[in-house]
Amino acid sequence: MNDKKHDDEAFSIIMDLVNEAFSTHYGEESPKKPVKPSPKEEITPKTPALYESIEDYTVQTGKRFRMTKDQKELGMTREEAFNLTFGDN
Repeated sequence: MNDKKHDDEAFSIIMDLVNEAFSTHYGEESPKKPVKPSPKEEITPKTPALYESIEDYTVQTGKRFRMTKDQKELGMTREEAFNLTFGDN
């Protein structure tokens, strides 16, 4: 009989944790969906300044620096896109 009481207590604790988790993430207390950032906010530097210039990038990586579709649509120059991607030196 003592095991039954212990099991009931354990079950009660687990149910409390589950209910709290669901109410926090799926209930009225849940945070609002994040607002989609503007295109400029989506294009943020992802790495620290590793390259001094587009030419330095090409020498170090052996690859041509390519702009993203969003950067092109915003009318950025390759230099602006490079500085945005790898940090303005």
